[in-house]
Amino acid sequence: MPDLRLPLTDKNLIGLPFAQTGQYRARDTDLGGFFVLIGSRTKSFMIQADLRTGGERKSIRMKVAEVGELSARDARAKAKTLLGRIAGGDDPRPPSPQPPAPPDASSAIPTLREAWSRFRVSHLERKGRSKATLRLYKDHMERLFADWLDWPLSRIGDEPRLLADRHDKISADNGPSIANGAMRSFRAVYNHARKTCRALPAENPSQAIDWNPEKRKDTAMGVADLPAWFEQLAAVPNPIRREYHLLMLLSGCRPEALKNVRVEDLNLRERVMHIRSPKGGTDKAFDIPLSRAMMESIFRLRRIGPIIYPQSGQVWLFRATAPADTWKSTRRSARP
Repeated sequence: MPDLRLPLTDKNLIGLPFAQTGQYRARDTDLGGFFVLIGSRTKSFMIQADLRTGGERKSIRMKVAEVGELSARDARAKAKTLLGRIAGGDDPRPPSPQPPAPPDASSAIPTLREAWSRFRVSHLERKGRSKATLRLYKDHMERLFADWLDWPLSRIGDEPRLLADRHDKISADNGPSIANGAMRSFRAVYNHARKTCRALPAENPSQAIDWNPEKRKDTAMGVADLPAWFEQLAAVPNPIRREYHLLMLLSGCRPEALKNVRVEDLNLRERVMHIRSPKGGTDKAFDIPLSRAMMESIFRLRRIGPIIYPQSGQVWLFRATAPADTWKSTRRSARP
């Protein structure tokens, strides 16, 4: 529809049809630069005029109000005021919103405590890592790096010598193996934080470490060691603990996983024992076939367990009130 020129009154505006396609203007015959812009669903009071400032000219176009929000008379009065400001060299439009200032890079860098907390939740707990793994990381980060927890992680990244010196100190105080393990834990936490904080130095400070040499443990028992081991086993006074060490020998199962076996994990008809929480988490659960010697050990446990521990003995295959280190004493003393 072509543009119109007519006195902009409430009566005339009611009679103006909406545009079938696009938009058209109805210009006021009494006030130059004042018009109504009509679309397919809306009618809006508008003004348009040239603003001259500093020898430059630019066209200003802005909305005054929706038709219906103001009467035509009030809209014309407001438009006259706005056009007067433009004629005086003033831009009446509200200032454009300024883009938010970029965050301070220093405030976005996590502390070691924050990086460790996020790593623990998103990488260890959410992925179902074992309790032993959680305890190991917790010991490394909250004991061996306790005095660094409130440092910004960038401080360590910028000064890798700090980590190298800490590695030397832990090696002297706690042993070379623990020092290497602590550094591996720190390395994992730093790499995890680097994924979401590019302000951190890209090079992991653990690269400055001279790692301690480590040898694979050689603590296995041979056939010649078994007679002495069985003598030590027979001296263990607690029958449940004796069967625990025996089943560990017969099954080859890890101590922590075997201690968590429940009665419901036994399928004696099929002669299997389910290991629900091995190293690697529940996704790595598996079944151990039971030999005759293992079945006999389990039968002894099922007879004696509920007698010594009437309640918990009905739930757990191995139940004891002794500290965990006591459970390992027989196994350690039998090593060559």
